[in-house]
Amino acid sequence: AFFWLVSLLLASLIWFVSVHLSDREDAKLQYGLLVFGAAVSVLLQEAFRFAYFKLLKKADEGLATISEDGRSPISLRQMAYVSGLSFGIISGVFSVINVLADSIGPGIVGIHGDSPYYFITSAFLTMALVLLHTFWGVIFFDACEKRRYWCLGLVVASHLLTSGLTFLNPWYEASLVPIFIITLCTGLWAFVTAGGSFRNVLKCLSCKQEDDSRVMMYSALQVPSED
Repeated sequence: AFFWLVSLLLASLIWFVSVHLSDREDAKLQYGLLVFGAAVSVLLQEAFRFAYFKLLKKADEGLATISEDGRSPISLRQMAYVSGLSFGIISGVFSVINVLADSIGPGIVGIHGDSPYYFITSAFLTMALVLLHTFWGVIFFDACEKRRYWCLGLVVASHLLTSGLTFLNPWYEASLVPIFIITLCTGLWAFVTAGGSFRNVLKCLSCKQEDDSRVMMYSALQVPSED
């Protein structure tokens, strides 16, 4: 989360300086600078994700050195999941905090002709961003470990595309639907990257059914008879 905050700080500084050095009366230029700031923010987030991967690799080597069996107690997949989830949570907090702040003020959503679905759409977008960062973390770390640079490129490209789609708001159908399609596809990709498969899902479900049947059988044996 700290690494994500640092990347946001740097992106904000770049956007702040560019705005003050430009013509503030030019609306098109200011909109272009906003898009530029969003792209810079995405690139910095991915750069800091890579820096965090390198830091964790160093820490992993140190933990393996001092352990008794020569293995790190934390796997790379666990690190990737926790890192992605941390990025997602802090990103979600900053995505929704301004929306919540606006909801405190007076007035009713849509009273000036705006969409009444502003808050619910923001909630769904925030949820998608949290999930996406988690999935991106798993894919990104695996790609760095296996040196699959095309996977890194796809992660960065999908992040840029997701960020760019938010500029279609308040045309929410054009932004929310593609973002959730990207989330679903990225989630399946992360599932396969983490070693998941349809066969494993069936095994998990069969084990769950066996456990449930054992619990029911045990409960039935514990019921005293009427005699």
